[in-house]
Amino acid sequence: MSNLTIFTEFVLMQSSSSRELQVMQGLLFLVIYLGALTGNLVTVTVIVTDPHLHSQMYFIGNLSLIDICCISITVPKFIVNSLTGSALISLPACAAQLFLFNFFAATELAFLVVMSYDRYVAISHPLHYGLTITPRLCAQAAGVSRATGLGYSAVHTGIMFRLPFTGSNVIHQYFCDIPQILSISSSDVCFSEFVFIALSIGLGLLCSILLLISYINIFSMVLNMHSMEARNKALSTCTPHLAVLFIFIVSGIVANLGPIPDKTYLSNLLIGMFYSMVPPLIKPLIYSLRNKEIDTALCRMFNRCF
Repeated sequence: MSNLTIFTEFVLMQSSSSRELQVMQGLLFLVIYLGALTGNLVTVTVIVTDPHLHSQMYFIGNLSLIDICCISITVPKFIVNSLTGSALISLPACAAQLFLFNFFAATELAFLVVMSYDRYVAISHPLHYGLTITPRLCAQAAGVSRATGLGYSAVHTGIMFRLPFTGSNVIHQYFCDIPQILSISSSDVCFSEFVFIALSIGLGLLCSILLLISYINIFSMVLNMHSMEARNKALSTCTPHLAVLFIFIVSGIVANLGPIPDKTYLSNLLIGMFYSMVPPLIKPLIYSLRNKEIDTALCRMFNRCF
């Protein structure tokens, strides 16, 4: 026991030993980060400044804020490490990174479940939408979603960091995520985490059932519509949500069910980019290209500015 080393910091992945390549990948991540930040900030700004969008785009605005937070938790640290040549992150910073990333990811899932009901009301009862989806109901749904994310992430982080790390401090990813931390944790932590993962799967199944019920009702109503114009309008209402939901599910599968490498490969970096950077980058494009209200509000905002 006297020779046992207790780690107080971790070594993050560096995909290349060349300083020139490290600087180039840092600049590439900076460009992607600024692009995602700009797209989501524009979406939030349009929704906040246009009174017509305050209620009907409330959840989209919250999702854009969540994407800003998610990508800002992981990417700036990697950019700084790449440009400075460092690969270290302290244990408290790693725990905070894991907690915040999973908090916003779980909150986003809860928001997507609430949005499926929102889309159902918008399609089935469009004339009573404002009476059903009230600002108070939106605030309550947002509070429950954040509370769900907070509880989920707090338990995860508490379980994984309750014991010191003594085996290895090398993380083969550019940020601290659950599979990598789990792979270097002690056996006691792994057992506790596997138990909680089983509970998480149950929670995921519950969310999947709620989403399935909402969309079964939506598509049943769409199929019963006699007007092709009404059918196309209903489908365009739920298509952006379905696209975002698909991206979230695929990125979650890649993040949590993929193999955990024991060495640093370029594929590790690409996988990490796929589920942590690509969704925040392309979601604003989905909202703007598939949503006429946001397009119109964006044009009004540019006309006011220029």
